Amino acid sequence: MPDFAHELIHHPGLVAGVDEAGRGPLAGPVVAAAVILRQEDCPEGLNDSKKLTAKRRAALEGEIKARALCWGLGIASVAEIDELNILWATMLAMTRAVEALSQECAHILVDGNRCPNWRWPSTAVVVGDAKCLSIAAASILAKEERDRIMIAAAAEHPHYGWESNKGYGSAKHMAALREHGPTPLHRRSFSPVAQLLLI
Repeated sequence: MPDFAHELIHHPGLVAGVDEAGRGPLAGPVVAAAVILRQEDCPEGLNDSKKLTAKRRAALEGEIKARALCWGLGIASVAEIDELNILWATMLAMTRAVEALSQECAHILVDGNRCPNWRWPSTAVVVGDAKCLSIAAASILAKEERDRIMIAAAAEHPHYGWESNKGYGSAKHMAALREHGPTPLHRRSFSPVAQLLLI
């Protein structure tokens, strides 16, 4: 289970955790979150968002937003993903999430193996959402926000099953993509979409 060990290494000063949701899907934006937790008032049960049920994630999202010192969200659009590529769009979303924090952080812990090129001291933590409570909290906020975006998008584009697959290349999504073609929310720089555009 994640703990505060990584955060405590970088004290004194406020430490933020950052994570993203939506690097792999064929449609929709990439969403990042940044969270500075209060160590004395941390919600119980924080973990990698992928290891939590939808009901538990939703409950924890509310607790994190209510009890964290501060939190911020950042989004990179489909157009930015296609222009920059998914790696740099993800870095952009993470930067926007940190910029949205109401408190200045002294250090940032980033899930993954690299950090954005930004002005804050930071450390990349591989599988950080399973190790660091701050990153776990960020993973929950990012996933919940992105899921809401894709569920809302599913109402406008009902053929693709985004309410359940959230833009990932499920069998239903791929079949609808072949039958109906890409929407404005599809990432044209991603191979399965790009190949269909060539047909």
